[in-house]
Amino acid sequence: MPHTLHQLTSRLTFRQLQVFLMVHQYRSYSRAGEQLGLTQPAVSSQIRQLESALDMPVFEYVGRKLYCTAAGERLADTAAAIFESLKNLQTDLAAQQGRVAGELKLVAVNTAQYVVPYLLKGFVEAHPDVTVNLRVVNRAEALRRLDDNEDHLMILGIVPEDKPLNVLPFLDNEFIAVAAPDHPLAAAETIRASTFLGEKLLLRESGSGSRLTLELFCQQHRVAVRSSMELGANDAIKHAVMAGLGVAVLPRLSLRSELQLGQLVELPVEGFPLRRSWCVVYPKSKYPTPAMSAFVDYVQQNLKDIAGRFQALQG
Repeated sequence: MPHTLHQLTSRLTFRQLQVFLMVHQYRSYSRAGEQLGLTQPAVSSQIRQLESALDMPVFEYVGRKLYCTAAGERLADTAAAIFESLKNLQTDLAAQQGRVAGELKLVAVNTAQYVVPYLLKGFVEAHPDVTVNLRVVNRAEALRRLDDNEDHLMILGIVPEDKPLNVLPFLDNEFIAVAAPDHPLAAAETIRASTFLGEKLLLRESGSGSRLTLELFCQQHRVAVRSSMELGANDAIKHAVMAGLGVAVLPRLSLRSELQLGQLVELPVEGFPLRRSWCVVYPKSKYPTPAMSAFVDYVQQNLKDIAGRFQALQG
């Protein structure tokens, strides 16, 4: 016979539910263990104790693949609701004490990854009870997550104009033209944009923020942009330029060390640097959590300090 409610509540633990949800998410005992810092036998032990408390299995193997049983799926819904209620309770209790708590899910596009940690430093010092979850993705993934409403706030360089969004610009993002120090253009005093773009140009993939910034410049100046090579990350482009494979347009902040050490040189291309703004973005229909509101307020109240901090970094 299944255990009574009293027996169930006395035998189940939050740790068992936490381990269960991680196995449910990854469909793997070993991957769940990696995420939780547990060995695979420890994960298996927690699941066995959970199944003993429920008096039925929550997972089963078919061949070598792990599947969740019907009882397990029902438990997953219940456990997720329990942890969500606990997070809400933590937020409410903190609010009663005049503090902001809870989780803040932030997503930043690749070009913003150099900025966000410094932006977060003052915020987490002011709000130590907020747990920040930061994910860095490419622009295409960021826009997909925005459409699916997966996160609280997003840091973008180019904000889509076809979506109803709240947008808070907070910092200039300079894109500069760079080459290796032994490149023929490195000694030039001024370079026409068409000359620069006629070189072997290394670009990010289509749709990335860095590439869109350059494409907008080319449209405005009626200059064609032709890629000689596409790479999937700014760091890969940076090293390819240093290796002499071509020239590129990259965010200045990602090149501080290389410029200071003379591994790269900034080219004096007409119309450069290209300037965009990093922005905090979220859908207008989204009801802000206390942590979201606190972060947006922090950015608004510290715009001058943020700008000064990054001017010092770029100097």
